[in-house]
Amino acid sequence: MLVKELASLNAPSGFEDEVRDFIRNHANCDEIYTDTMGNLICHKKGNGKKVMVAAHMDEVGLIITEITEQGFLKFATLGGIETAVLVSKRVLIGKDKLCGIIGTKAVHLQKPEEINSPAKIKDLYIDIGAKDKESAEKLVSLGDFAVFDGEYTPFGDNLIKSKALDDRVGCAILLELMKEEYDSDIYFTFTVQEELGCRGALVAAGNINPDIALVIEGTTCSDVYGSEPHTQVTNLGKGAVMTAVDGAAISDKGYYDFIMNTAKENGIKLQIKKTTMGGTDAGVIQRSGCGVKTAVLAVPCRYIHSPVSVMHNEDAESVYLLSKAVLKNIERSNLV
Repeated sequence: MLVKELASLNAPSGFEDEVRDFIRNHANCDEIYTDTMGNLICHKKGNGKKVMVAAHMDEVGLIITEITEQGFLKFATLGGIETAVLVSKRVLIGKDKLCGIIGTKAVHLQKPEEINSPAKIKDLYIDIGAKDKESAEKLVSLGDFAVFDGEYTPFGDNLIKSKALDDRVGCAILLELMKEEYDSDIYFTFTVQEELGCRGALVAAGNINPDIALVIEGTTCSDVYGSEPHTQVTNLGKGAVMTAVDGAAISDKGYYDFIMNTAKENGIKLQIKKTTMGGTDAGVIQRSGCGVKTAVLAVPCRYIHSPVSVMHNEDAESVYLLSKAVLKNIERSNLV
């Protein structure tokens, strides 16, 4: 899978060009086009029902909102990033990948109430080494984006760490899936702006008008030190994750059972997500048109929305194998 290549690209919400161009050059479909929102649609024609398989191209990031007189950059977030994750992190700014460091007041200079409370976005800035505003403006413009400088690195027992595993691993899985032949009429859909409220998927689903949909994601994993077993939402190495219900969607019961049975029949590891928090593109796809039967399969990722997300290669393989089995058999499932 092309996880490394995809995760190494810089494409926060609203700036998905690098990923879209890469996928277009590697896609294997009958028809490829970009809609007005920026979603990339790769249509693999078939004689069966219309199936939308979606993964989002965007990653969380930052957008430059101000350049101070001293040459520091103020910013807002693109997507949900915990402020504690930002302090002292390296970022890459714009298409030229200008290096910057997220800074804040040194601990020696903080008041007691500041030391004992999390940093706020308004107190953070990006240091690019500029001596003043004029120097900074030669390198950066308001509205430029920044992303974490989080290199893809294999480590440990078949693990990798990288920025943007949510959801470049999903994009990599879709590229693998489209190499296969299916009976269904499948629209492999690479969506934009998922991290800002699933904006791209809303438009794509409205245009495609699918009979059924499958969303491939990277999802929260909390099997770490200090977590009691009942609080571990998902676990690395225990296979693909299926969502029963979250803050945006409820999986169709028949579809849910079909995926569960498909995993058992094929000996593929499958775990159920143990929380109802959050949401994915499935929420807006499910409610599009006259309604769409929708399910979510995901790769568990520790430290999600940070420069050092961690995933297990076997979990990604499980999502790929299960998704392929589902798509191969969906016409015989009586779901559509």
